[in-house]
Amino acid sequence: MTIMVETSARHVHVTRQHLEALFGAGHELTVKKELSQPGQYASEEKVTVVGPRGEMKMSILGPVRSATQVEVSLTDARALGLNPPVRESGDIKGSAPCKLVGPAGEVEIPEGVIVAKRHIHMRPDDAERFGVEDKQVVSVKLNTEGRSLVFGDTVVRVRPDFALAMHIDTDEANAAGARGNVDGELIK
Repeated sequence: MTIMVETSARHVHVTRQHLEALFGAGHELTVKKELSQPGQYASEEKVTVVGPRGEMKMSILGPVRSATQVEVSLTDARALGLNPPVRESGDIKGSAPCKLVGPAGEVEIPEGVIVAKRHIHMRPDDAERFGVEDKQVVSVKLNTEGRSLVFGDTVVRVRPDFALAMHIDTDEANAAGARGNVDGELIK
């Protein structure tokens, strides 16, 4: 039993208020590409994320959220001069600050930059089939040519609106030599 493992590159989630501050009143995100999770998409819109030591252009993922969040790899964080915690998406309390710059304005966020903890999205029927529960921590083995790797500390996230997929960041994908989507084997 395998799980598709996808690389989730650096990106930004924004609130409606921040979207309008960055792109102008009434602005709506433009769908560029649908993502594997239902209802999620990469937008055409990009912002510049500014840290104490550098800046990077990043895509905004839609739809808008209840809190603005920036997800980076540890390598990205070093380049920006930030020290974000490794957290599950949405857990931003006390995380790193940054500035976002768009074509119509800029926003200082006092917290919101994280390194996303690797995780597996599952529907309840997937969880039952794999014999795991929501928030359970598992390991996943990637069999890649010359760089096979077991990722521990992988959080299982179960919701009815998810599609089965594991997400790792670019540092993790590079460590495993994972190009494109690869299959992972769940190890409890």
